[in-house]
Order: sequence, then structure tokens, then C-alpha cells
Amino acid sequence: MTGPEDSGAPAGHRPRVADAGPVSFAIFSLARAHRAFAAELLRGFGLHPGQELLLMQLLDRDGQTQSELLDAVGLDHSTVSKSLRRMQAAGLLTREPTESDRRVLRVSLTDKGRAMREPLKAMWSALERVSVGDLDADTAASFVDTAATIRRAVEARGVRRRGA
Repeated sequence: MTGPEDSGAPAGHRPRVADAGPVSFAIFSLARAHRAFAAELLRGFGLHPGQELLLMQLLDRDGQTQSELLDAVGLDHSTVSKSLRRMQAAGLLTREPTESDRRVLRVSLTDKGRAMREPLKAMWSALERVSVGDLDADTAASFVDTAATIRRAVEARGVRRRGA
């Protein structure tokens, strides 16, 4: 006998155990679907998820240190380091030691990296169109506000736990 929590359940189906956290499961399901679609769009540019965030940070302020990028995107060191290595190999950026501290790497876009601005804007716009779908402007704005409230609550809880 199988139940809805078995792996044969349809995608997006909420297992009974997740009934204890329906909002959390909805967030998880949404994030997974959104990330998968974003990954599909990014593959068209030869990028992996997360790399677009690094590019966008550098497009806003080129020449950041690797540490500044880490802080800006909120990813772990190994993920950012691996992404930057891949992006450097793809010719999108360079990483060079700073003059003041040779251990600190300054990350700069190449012409190829700077040329990603418009394709990334178009990709982000396509992702937004699909994400918003039939939502009216008020519902979309309410979602953004609600998501920000949830993010702040989760981040605050994480800070309290680390500090305990």
C-alpha cells in the first residue's frame, strides 16, 4: 500500500508530514520550481544557477573582492569560489590579487562578461513574466511584501540560533 508521501506522488503534492508546515512546504516547492526554470534559461547562456547573481553584482559594481561578492550574494565560500573559477575559464571575468594584500582577489568583468548585461535583463524579465503569470499588480506586490517578511523572520531566527 502506498501513501501520498511515497516518491510516486505527483510533483508538487504535499506529503502528509508537511501538513505541519504548509507555508514552508509551499515556499520549498515554489523555490524548487523557480530555480529549475531559471536554470533552464541560464543554460542558454552557458551559466549555472548562482552565476547570474555574481554577474549582476559585478555589473552593478565591477572590481569587487571575492569577499565582497560572498557577502553580497549570501552563498558559501566554496560555491562562490567554484563559480568564479568556472566563470573565469569561460572568459567572463578575471581574478587578480590586490596590490595591498596578495591573498585578496579582486574580481573584474571582461568584455564578454560586461556583454551579459542585456541577455541577463532579458532572462530575468522572462522569468518574471512566467512567475507572475496571471497575478494582478496588487497580488504580485503583496507576494513580494509577504516574501520579505518571511525572509526577515527566518534570517532573524538564524541569527538568534547562531548567537545562542
